[in-house]
Amino acid sequence: MPSSSQAHADHIGSLLRPQYLLDAREKKSLSASELKELENKAIDGAIELQRSIGYQSFTDGEYRRHMFYDGFFDNLNGMEEVAKPPRAIFKEYVPDLQAFLAQGIEPAGTCLCTGKISHKGNSKYVQEFNYIKGKLGDGEKVKMTLAAPEWFHLRHGEHAYSKSVYASNAEYFADIAAAYRYELSLLYDAGCRNVQIDDPLLAYFCAQSMLDGMAAVGESAEKLLDEYIKLYQDCLKDRKPDMTVGLHICRGNFRKSIHFSEGGYEHIAKKVFKEIPADVFYLEYDTPRAGTFEPLADVPKDRKVVLGLVTSKFAEPMEDLEELKAKVMDAARIMAKGSGESEQDALKRISVSPQCGFGSHEEGNAIDEAGMKKKLELVMELAKSVW
Repeated sequence: MPSSSQAHADHIGSLLRPQYLLDAREKKSLSASELKELENKAIDGAIELQRSIGYQSFTDGEYRRHMFYDGFFDNLNGMEEVAKPPRAIFKEYVPDLQAFLAQGIEPAGTCLCTGKISHKGNSKYVQEFNYIKGKLGDGEKVKMTLAAPEWFHLRHGEHAYSKSVYASNAEYFADIAAAYRYELSLLYDAGCRNVQIDDPLLAYFCAQSMLDGMAAVGESAEKLLDEYIKLYQDCLKDRKPDMTVGLHICRGNFRKSIHFSEGGYEHIAKKVFKEIPADVFYLEYDTPRAGTFEPLADVPKDRKVVLGLVTSKFAEPMEDLEELKAKVMDAARIMAKGSGESEQDALKRISVSPQCGFGSHEEGNAIDEAGMKKKLELVMELAKSVW
């Protein structure tokens, strides 16, 4: 029987893909059904890994995806994939674009709105969910990871949609939100009760480089953040009360463990923690670039926090358990100070995890499978030692 402490251990979602799956995709010699069978085999292994360590909430490792944000925008009418987009349609102040351009790497393919947006009706996320659900036993639950609704807008701004289709951000966001609500309804009807939206873009509003870049071209970061918060509110306004919504805010996790931004949550805490109607905030706290725990004082009393204290980027050095425990207690102290509750009650609202996934991009982080397992085990050990 799982202990209550195990419920305080979580992970972000993506896991390292097995090499045989990566090889099969690269060779492109398998039929769709043959590739699906390989994916099923890999997912079965991922589920068993999570089960063996003691996790109670399961993902499929995102093994059917190339990137963590796949599955939503590529399933909408009105969105068109652009293989070789011109550099002029990108907002070069966005931290990941800055990093690529500084290395002489041109922006990769993207997705632009060329027609009125609507959901296609069949959900790729539901297909992923149904397979995992069929593999779980009593007491085991699925967590589905979803794309952030503003993903392509921040990258492209006014170029994200055709002006012949939408006259304003508000019109564009309204249809994105409607499609997102429909997606959530399909997942709910399939039995999904736990979703996690992965959004590194909100953390970009903590990066001074982007704030300066926007100011330099006469754009208001505060106004845009407000628009995104309104978009989230509209996306989530019809979700059922027994569907848990998590929001993961990290600083980028590209292949080979590259991150893209730095800056503490104090830039966004008062607005994001209080105005986006998420139940759980998954926050990156594995390095000093994430700042201090002080912004946690702004987390409302009815919201939970998952502290990403263990890095998923590198196997070594391994974090010290006692230092991790001290960090958890420090976070509880600050949350209690902000909410007026006891530190013990604040501690009940905290869980722990790696700071991000292990394979946000299919090539994965600069860590091997043994290192990944040790990190996941450390998270579980931390949860059991605190709770």
